[in-house]
Amino acid sequence: MSFDKVKIITLPKFLDVRGNLSVIEGNKDIPFKIERTYWIYDVPGGEKRGGHAYKNNEEFIVALSGSFDVILDDGYERRTYSLNRSYYGLYVPRGLWRVMENFSTNSFALIAASTKYDKDDYIYEYSEFVQRTKIN
Repeated sequence: MSFDKVKIITLPKFLDVRGNLSVIEGNKDIPFKIERTYWIYDVPGGEKRGGHAYKNNEEFIVALSGSFDVILDDGYERRTYSLNRSYYGLYVPRGLWRVMENFSTNSFALIAASTKYDKDDYIYEYSEFVQRTKIN
């Protein structure tokens, strides 16, 4: 997998004096049907999240509050994407190694996923990930 499909997607934003609203609709705002959502919060200073790749799952990651970096790796190159706005997010196709770090105080990451949780979809060993990228 290469970085060709990775992209920052700006979400619809509805401005209102009572407070703004943004929305994520699967197969409309993002390129997959949402099967699962989860969130990451209360990350202690200096800690990282992720450190794995997916064989099939795609993700859309939004910083609902605060900021953090998403480091993507295709087995040859690493790129860092900084997320800090609740109205845009990062589309991560399957097959890329993902690490999240540099969480600000009170940051809140929302992740929309294309598949239900399946422990067999994860690649946790970086060496196995790199080997798979050389085969494909």
